[in-house]
Amino acid sequence: MELGKLASRPQLIKLSIDDPDVITEFGEALDFYTYDRQPLDIFLKLSATFGVDQSASLDILNTLILDSKGAQVISDGRVLPAKLLVKVMAKIMDTLGK
Repeated sequence: MELGKLASRPQLIKLSIDDPDVITEFGEALDFYTYDRQPLDIFLKLSATFGVDQSASLDILNTLILDSKGAQVISDGRVLPAKLLVKVMAKIMDTLGK
């Protein structure tokens, strides 16, 4: 197979946080979106900062947490509760690592 056949434009995918704690607290799963593939520079920056520079990792991850239209969820002074942000970050890292 030619490598070019595997190249495509990134697509928004829906991810769900659906562990028992979230269901208990919010009454349902919480959905957010990210792109199914990221440019290599974003992936490398995230890998290089993870566990070394948490602030830089968060800045990069914030750009990956999107709504259904592809707009950043964390922007314009809006933030997620810390315990929820940790779950979202873990979900993104798990998804990008596959």
